[in-house]
Amino acid sequence: MTQENDQPEALDTAEDSEVMQDEEVKLADQLDEDDDSEDSLTYSNGVIEKIVAMATREVPHVLGMKGNLMHFVQEQFGAENLTKGVTVEVTDDNRVVVNISVIIEYGCFAPAIFEDVKERVTERLGAMTGLEVAGINLRIEDVVTREEYEASQKHLVDTKKSDEE
Repeated sequence: MTQENDQPEALDTAEDSEVMQDEEVKLADQLDEDDDSEDSLTYSNGVIEKIVAMATREVPHVLGMKGNLMHFVQEQFGAENLTKGVTVEVTDDNRVVVNISVIIEYGCFAPAIFEDVKERVTERLGAMTGLEVAGINLRIEDVVTREEYEASQKHLVDTKKSDEE
């Protein structure tokens, strides 16, 4: 796998994020070492980010993902952003570094959640893409009770509905 184009690693603006979405990760055919082959398999960063986000949401005590301002704006216009809170970077040796921002449940042991996220994300990415994870960086953005989180989600939904009327 190779990175198709060189883009800045930092996502400082919405424009940078869109450029990063256009990047692709290419998985080299490990069974066929023939240099004359025209075959290739590539993944957009968005696909990898979506797999990571979905795997992270499967982990107990991860209540939600924390996105940047662009994700908030997209959600205000009705777009459900499944990759919210996730960015990926491809290393020089064609492995993936994953950055995840989450909201966890109050009272839960964060290091155990981190281990569960690492295990789940590594397993899902490997099983679905064959990509090797070079590292996972988990950032705890907030700690709330399940009740507080569900109430805030209900408030967002209710606000969105009233805005549409």
